[in-house]
Amino acid sequence: MRWLDHRDPVPESLRGAIIALGNFDGFHLGHQAVAGEAIRWAREKGCPAIVATFDPHPVRYFKPDAAPFRLTTLEQRQELYLAAGATAMLVFHFDGALAGTTAEDFVAKLLKEHLGAAGVVTGEDFTFGKGRTGNRALLENLGRQHGIEARAVPAVMDSGHPVSSSRVRKALQEGDPQEAARLLTRPFAIRGIVEHGDKRGREIGYPTANLSIESYLRPKFGVYAVTGRILSTGQELKGAANIGIRPQFAPPKELLEPYFFDFSGSLYGQEVEVAFQHFLRPEAKFDGLDGLMEQIERDCEEARRLLSAATI
Repeated sequence: MRWLDHRDPVPESLRGAIIALGNFDGFHLGHQAVAGEAIRWAREKGCPAIVATFDPHPVRYFKPDAAPFRLTTLEQRQELYLAAGATAMLVFHFDGALAGTTAEDFVAKLLKEHLGAAGVVTGEDFTFGKGRTGNRALLENLGRQHGIEARAVPAVMDSGHPVSSSRVRKALQEGDPQEAARLLTRPFAIRGIVEHGDKRGREIGYPTANLSIESYLRPKFGVYAVTGRILSTGQELKGAANIGIRPQFAPPKELLEPYFFDFSGSLYGQEVEVAFQHFLRPEAKFDGLDGLMEQIERDCEEARRLLSAATI
């Protein structure tokens, strides 16, 4: 699958594409509906289908001190878009130049002249251009002037409310990964390189793989039943993981620490994806290591029970 940067020339073979326009970070049910319409339309026309995203997220550009909120990395998004049937992923590099592009220039110079788009698909609430002055109606009008057909997809409703990234984030922050998974159509997953840590887990008989949380949204801190995947081999794992600041140990440090059952190899330097399946309990500080070890044993037993009962 091609990975396009909006600042670079578009290969001739990808001009005349249908582009799904949006950020599509979580690629939840609503995002899938927009991308799905673009992909169906492109297949009808016999042209490429491109799904767009923005990096950094516009919120991060305008509010650099905002708390981490990302639901996926670019690599995860690329895999999701490919699985949906897209030909390529287009990454809009959001910087001062893009932020200052007027709605008119976004359509005429970027979409038409530079990218060669034949059509675009957005959600009904899509905004674009400097100061977010562009909306669905303006996109349709400008598109007609420049030979780009525009379509808008209504929000996907669930329990009387639109499916949104905000709902996914709220569910995760409340410790409800199953609700988040229902809206995403897959579990929320953090991907990272396994790093060397202080080996506390190994010392107490539960060696963990230490992963930095980086720019991902922080779900409710605590212990989860998780599944894992080693990206280099595709090996699937099951386990229990703590995400948080490890109140038992000093100094506090944000980490994701999965302990994978029945795995004895080394994961250092490997890229691993950890999917959150069930929330077990909040983080806690115990009187001593004996109390911590007893709780970890109970956590692992419960995680095994939940993961064996579920179809992952």
